[in-house]
Amino acid sequence: MPDGAPMVATDENAMSFDLPRVRDDTGSSGDETAAQWTLELGRERPAAPWWVEGASLCQPAVRVLEEGGSLVIGSGPAAELRVIDRSVSAIHCALVVENGRLVVRDLGSRNGVFVGGAKIDRAELGAGSSFVVGKVVLTCRPGGARIPGDDLVVAPLPGFSGTSLAARRVTQDVRRVANVKGPVLLRGETGTGKDVLARAMHGVGPRRSGPFVPLNVATLPRELADAELFGHERGAYTGAHGAREGAFVQAHGGTLFLDEIAELSLDLQVKLLRVLEDGEIRPIGGRLRRKVDVRVLSATWAPLHQRVAEGRFRQDLYQRLAVFVIDVPPLRERRSDLPILVEQFLREIAPEVGARELSAGALAKLSAYGWPGNVRELRNVLYRAAIAGRGPTLGTKEIAESLEVSAGPHRVSVSAEQAHAVVASHGGNVSAAARHLGVARSTFRGLLRPQR
Repeated sequence: MPDGAPMVATDENAMSFDLPRVRDDTGSSGDETAAQWTLELGRERPAAPWWVEGASLCQPAVRVLEEGGSLVIGSGPAAELRVIDRSVSAIHCALVVENGRLVVRDLGSRNGVFVGGAKIDRAELGAGSSFVVGKVVLTCRPGGARIPGDDLVVAPLPGFSGTSLAARRVTQDVRRVANVKGPVLLRGETGTGKDVLARAMHGVGPRRSGPFVPLNVATLPRELADAELFGHERGAYTGAHGAREGAFVQAHGGTLFLDEIAELSLDLQVKLLRVLEDGEIRPIGGRLRRKVDVRVLSATWAPLHQRVAEGRFRQDLYQRLAVFVIDVPPLRERRSDLPILVEQFLREIAPEVGARELSAGALAKLSAYGWPGNVRELRNVLYRAAIAGRGPTLGTKEIAESLEVSAGPHRVSVSAEQAHAVVASHGGNVSAAARHLGVARSTFRGLLRPQR
């Protein structure tokens, strides 16, 4: 379905809004900087069970909605949540909480509201749902009246993009421990950017003038892992034709980043523990020990505490590595950062594929996806779509095809908001909508149930 085709839900209980008539004067007026959008909070935040978050290049915004409450979104002064974007109408859409359900409704906007890649007039949103207005992804979650850290302001980290609440929290965590020497363990799913945060931690810390040495433990051949970490002397083993410095010596005065630390063999875990305790290494074939001054950062996607319980990872080493622990959020918990990440990746690949931008429907398609591969998968999806696209604007077709390749032929990724939008497009026929998406009807009905 083309991006501009609206979907109208057939709901007899569709709500109406009594809103002031405001002239939409956001079209071609204003200078070029008007395209640099931001979000501005309204005056007072009500206590409520639903919270709505948006992020931008300039300023994040978090609002809470109570039962029976509403939030008008637009670019004009009458909007309670302002989105400064030339493609957004002065009064664009509204959110309403009714019987515990959160509903978004288009208020006659010029360019529409998109949910799950579809342009809608009205849609019910579930927990973790998102919708797109202009270049902004707004995410919705049930929660308490207070959002801890919603006013958090932190300086950005080099290489790490995002102003969502989750991104700001992890940025604060990184900055808190950047200036100390104790080991840090970064935990998170694959593709979340643990390596980027490790490099950023080094870059803003007192060791930034020293070397940053990354080493992926999972890729080391078992017979060479010892030498890669601690080095070897000439003739230490067959093929050792010369002496070689290991990663610890290379990182002297700086930072050693051990990625996928859970894959380290038990025998090397013993040696690593010894180095962490006394700060000395001995290369293979060497007789003398050497003092090293290294800060160790490590990362894992695997639950190390579970591996400790299974006897696959030493508890004493875990305690040494996890002096400070930072949990890196998955992309699905920071969907409002999608516009920033998309812009960054499209800019990075532009020299190769040409300048590209996303339509609102394409952005909504991305926001409805589950992102098991996180930020790394997002970059691959955009890269593939940009190569396949023929024009400067990537629409829902190019993004959908790229997502299909990413998800694989046997995995279905359908969000609640996408399910509701497709039902609306089929006139409320659930069976037809399920067939259209290739999802079992029982599974599809589960997606349609309100999420409290």
